[in-house]
Amino acid sequence: MNIILQNIGRRFNREWIFKGIDYTFEANGSYAILGPNGSGKSTLLQVLNGSLVPSAGTITYTDGSATVDAGDIFNHLSLAAPYLEVIEEFSLNEMIDFHFKFKKFRPGIDKSAVADILNLTGSRNKLVKYFSSGMKQRLKLALAFCADSPILMLDEPTSNLDAQGIDWYLNLAQKFSEDRLTIVCSNQEHEYSFCPNRLSISDYK
Repeated sequence: MNIILQNIGRRFNREWIFKGIDYTFEANGSYAILGPNGSGKSTLLQVLNGSLVPSAGTITYTDGSATVDAGDIFNHLSLAAPYLEVIEEFSLNEMIDFHFKFKKFRPGIDKSAVADILNLTGSRNKLVKYFSSGMKQRLKLALAFCADSPILMLDEPTSNLDAQGIDWYLNLAQKFSEDRLTIVCSNQEHEYSFCPNRLSISDYK
C-alpha cells in the first residue's frame, strides 16, 4: 500500500498547521514523522489515516495498480495512539475478541499469542480498567502489531512505558513492521530508530 501526498496542507481556522507536503510513503517502508510537541505530527497522521480531510492538496492510496477510496482506508490500517482508548469494562479476552472482529490476525497469531506477547497469559479474565497505564499502552500496541493490515501507524508509541517496556516495543516493532508500511509519529529517537525514512513537519510550515 502506497500513500501519495500532493501539496497537502491542513489548517485550523486561518492558521496553517502544515502546508505544501509532496511526499510518498511506499509499501513496506518504515517512516518517522518528526517535530516538537504541538507541531502537527498527530494532525498529519490523522490526515493520512482518513480521520481528517486535508484543507489543501490531494491524497491518494494505491494497492498495486488499484486505487483505494479514502473512505475505506481504515480497513487497511492498524493504529495505536494515546488518544485512542481501550474499553475498560472488557476483560483482556473480551478486548482481544472485540478488536479482531474488525481486523484479521496476522499469520501465525491468535488470541493466545496476543496474550503471550503481552506476558498476560494468566490475566486473560482481568478487566482492562485494572491494568496500569503502561499495560494499557502495551495492549494498544499489541493489538495494532498483531492485526493483519498493510499499514501500521504508531503515534508516540512508548507513552507510559518504562525502560523494559521500551525494549519490548522495539523488539516487536522491528518484527512486525518488516512487511508493511509503518509510520511512527515521535519526537523521541528511540521510538523511531528502526525507521530509515524521516519527514520533518518543521519543513512544511
